[in-house]
Amino acid sequence: MELKSIFNIQTEQDFLNASLKTFRYQYENVEIYRKFVDFLNINPDEVDSLVKIPFLPIEMFKNHQILDENVTTDLFFQSSGTTQMNLSKHFIADPVLYEESIYKSFEQFIGKPEDFIFLGLLPSYLEKQNSSLIYMVDYLMKKSSKPENGYFLYNHGELFDLLNTLQDKKVILFGVSFALLDFLDYCQAERNESLNFLENLIVIETGGMKGRKEEMTKDELLKILQEGFKTDKIYSEYSMTELLSQAYSLGNNEYNCPNWMRIMIRNAEDPFSYEKEGRTGAVNIIDLANTHSCSFIATQDLGKILGEKFQVLGRIDHSDIRGCSLLVS
Repeated sequence: MELKSIFNIQTEQDFLNASLKTFRYQYENVEIYRKFVDFLNINPDEVDSLVKIPFLPIEMFKNHQILDENVTTDLFFQSSGTTQMNLSKHFIADPVLYEESIYKSFEQFIGKPEDFIFLGLLPSYLEKQNSSLIYMVDYLMKKSSKPENGYFLYNHGELFDLLNTLQDKKVILFGVSFALLDFLDYCQAERNESLNFLENLIVIETGGMKGRKEEMTKDELLKILQEGFKTDKIYSEYSMTELLSQAYSLGNNEYNCPNWMRIMIRNAEDPFSYEKEGRTGAVNIIDLANTHSCSFIATQDLGKILGEKFQVLGRIDHSDIRGCSLLVS
């Protein structure tokens, strides 16, 4: 397959053609996916539309190595969770492809990484190995090459002081939700100051309360962050261990997919039936950057399509709670 061709997708026909080509390749070369399709008694030759493509349950990444038989790799990403949990692993055969996906998604929705200073308030991810989120932010920092780039665990005072020196610079703060809220609590309790001096700050929350804060809806979270950081530029990033692409929300909990990624909303009771626009169901994801694993994933998230965008509305009941999807809306 010509992997980089996914970044040239312009039309829905382009996307359909690339998806069907990817489906056939993965059926032939990814053993677990082939067994899954065969178990469903689906003839791959009869798959000629997106709705006929079988979507692999995301839980399969917990118990199986989902990997192209033609490649070997020691690089993998692992989902967040406790040591007692059975965690998903996503093996990465082509990190360069992943990095291009990171760059082009970010550029499409936010801007060139070279133009920004990147700060990471991601304690729960920094404290674990094999995080796809840390890999992504590391890569953006590398492309940025700004001396101010850096991560922060719980040293809120250091972050506050640094932000105070960056008034005229374009800054992006990636933060896990509970850590952003903790930082705002620090600003109010310890400094008794707000952050309204940061005119060029963009905050990108990545989800994840981790049981550290009282549960709240995504809308409630965004409102608190907007008021605390004194900016409407509270964005959100949607991805997961099992994906190599990112969707971004620039507000209102409405996410945009890059050209090589699509969201489909399946009926929560019937995995082969799809909901109309505006109706809530379970989220299926096509991520064509997953060339060497599986591009067709049935998640346990709930969502709905809104025109060319989508919303994430929580989790299907009785699903395991996963690192980047703990907020409900």
